[in-house]
Amino acid sequence: MQPEAWLRGSIPGIDPYLMPAAHILIQAEDEINAAVAGLTTEQVWSRPGGAASIGFHLRHIAGSMNSLMIYARGGQLSDEQRAAIALQGQPGMELPELLSELRKAVENAMESYHTTPRELFLEPRGVGRAMLPSNVLGILVHAAEHTQRHTGQIVTTAKIVKAGVL
Repeated sequence: MQPEAWLRGSIPGIDPYLMPAAHILIQAEDEINAAVAGLTTEQVWSRPGGAASIGFHLRHIAGSMNSLMIYARGGQLSDEQRAAIALQGQPGMELPELLSELRKAVENAMESYHTTPRELFLEPRGVGRAMLPSNVLGILVHAAEHTQRHTGQIVTTAKIVKAGVL
């Protein structure tokens, strides 16, 4: 068994200040892949006790991470990107496609972690239509923290649906 991501050493090209966030994304992806292995499409989209589905969480993680990387670069979401957010809970996507979206979002975030110079970390950034105040470092760290919160929900929901408690 492999140690947790934060105990596997540094990641080449990632600033030490961003290393914990990068490790969180790696750990989250590992935990998600293990938790959802073998789930059916019905299980992925089931909502035990009215909770959000695993499918929603996977789409939400990927969509949010991509949005946050746009904000970190100083951009804002397009109307098309905003419309996609509204579709995150709609069932239908198969697990391999959901995991592919997640993989691409993690790769996108890791690229941002690789290419963001430390000099930009404290540069102000506006988040969302309201342009709520943050900075580059806050956004990059929040992407990882937000991902980990939803990872915990995926792991728990996967255990429930695997046990047949719907």
